[in-house]
Amino acid sequence: MSGEGVKIMLVDDHAVVREGYRALLQKQRGLTVVAEAADGAEAYRLYKSARPDLVIMDLSMSGIGGIEAIKRIRQWDPDARILVFTMHLSAIRARQAVRAGARGYVTKSSAPEVLLAAVFDILRGRIAFSPDIDHELAQDWAQEWAHEGASPFDRLTSREFEILRLLLIGKSTEQVAETLHVSPKTVANTRYQIRDKLGVHSDIELVRLALRQGLLDDDAS
Repeated sequence: MSGEGVKIMLVDDHAVVREGYRALLQKQRGLTVVAEAADGAEAYRLYKSARPDLVIMDLSMSGIGGIEAIKRIRQWDPDARILVFTMHLSAIRARQAVRAGARGYVTKSSAPEVLLAAVFDILRGRIAFSPDIDHELAQDWAQEWAHEGASPFDRLTSREFEILRLLLIGKSTEQVAETLHVSPKTVANTRYQIRDKLGVHSDIELVRLALRQGLLDDDAS
């Protein structure tokens, strides 16, 4: 697909950020922003009505986050093209995003030209990563090849990773259940499954592991 008549949806909980990259994108011939969403639930709802050719998706948002939204959109439309645009320079998050169905991952510290190049690469059917996340992934794979082992967080499903994200930013079991429209019992059971997969026995150990893996940061950005 070329840039002619391309419809784009922006998903980010910061209106100023959306305004900035909407202006950047619409300077490009044939690119039009047709929808904007502030969280994953709104993104899923708007995707079904706007039917964009490409979604540019943040990961950390209030309510449903990007990885869960990617999974839901791709379940509804297996051909959906989704590009992650996030502050997180994290191989773990990048792998989770791709596993959920993203076609690319660009960090917000990248130059505007990197974002635009990724947009057009994905529209042409390619996979796109910004150079910094490419480097991060290469380092991570090198550690695995050196028998240091892959990250234990790679064992989590997309849903488990989303529940973990919400718990790590301080959401209660009931709040997580309300956000994801599941029962508190389901969240509680998943919490134990997460601990079991990660080999930890308490929430304190879980937080320490997340800190060591660089997952416990400003997840509201």
